[in-house]
Amino acid sequence: MSGHSKWATTKHQKAVTDSRRAKAFAKLIKNIEVAARMGGADLSGNPTLVDAIQKAKKTSVPNDNIDRAVKRGAGLSGEQVDYTTIMYEGYAAHGVAIMVECLTDNKNRAAAEVRTTMARNGGTMADPGSVAYNFHRKGVVVVGHHDGLTEDDVLMAVLDAGAEEVLTEDDTFEVFSDAADLVATRSALQAAGIDYNSADIAFVPSLKVEVDAETARKVFRLIDALEDLDDVQNIYSNYDVTPEVQAELEAESE
Repeated sequence: MSGHSKWATTKHQKAVTDSRRAKAFAKLIKNIEVAARMGGADLSGNPTLVDAIQKAKKTSVPNDNIDRAVKRGAGLSGEQVDYTTIMYEGYAAHGVAIMVECLTDNKNRAAAEVRTTMARNGGTMADPGSVAYNFHRKGVVVVGHHDGLTEDDVLMAVLDAGAEEVLTEDDTFEVFSDAADLVATRSALQAAGIDYNSADIAFVPSLKVEVDAETARKVFRLIDALEDLDDVQNIYSNYDVTPEVQAELEAESE
C-alpha cells in the first residue's frame, strides 16, 4: 500500500508570495463559510466544518478570520453566504485531463474566466462528463512526517476505518478512502494520536499520464493561471511526473 502519488495538482509547490497567500486564505475561508451554511456552526455535529477549520489553521489563517467565516456561513452575523459549486472539464498539453472546481456567487463570471484562462494558456474546454469519467471521488487525508511516524503506523491506525491505501510522499503520507469513509478515517487517526494536515473529498485519477519536463511546464503554467482565479477552489489533474523530471524542474527553479 505504498507508492508515489500525484493525485492532486499542487505537487509542484512553489514559493508562496503574499498575493498567493491571500488568495489561498480566501479559498479556505469560502470552504468554512459553505461548511457552516450546510451544517451549522456546532463543530460536534459538523465534521465538514471541523476539517475546513483544521485545514485553514494548518495554513496559518488567523483565528479571527476563521471565527468570522463560521458566523457568516451559519447566518449568525446577518450576512448572507450563497455560493454554488460548478465543475468544468478540459485538457492541458499532451492530453492531460483537468477538472476545475469553482465555488462562486456568479456562474457567468466563473465560466467566462475559466474559458478565457484555458484558451490563453494552451488548454481546451471539454464537454461535461468527457473528462470526469477518468476520476473517482475519494476521501484524502494528508498526514505529515513527524516524531518518527512510519507508513506502517498510519496504515495500522486506519485499516479498520475504511482506508483503501496509504501512499508515501516526500514529506507526507496520503491516506485514501471511499468518500463516505473520510470522517471515520480521520477520526481513527485522531484516536491513534496521529495529527493530520488536511482531510478532503477529492477527485483522484484512475489513469495517469506521464509527462516530460516540457509538457510539465505547460501543464503547470495552465494550473497556476487557473489557481489565480478567485472563483476557482480546487484543480484536479491526471499528470504524472517522474522523480527524474521533478528533479529537472526543481533544478531550474533554484
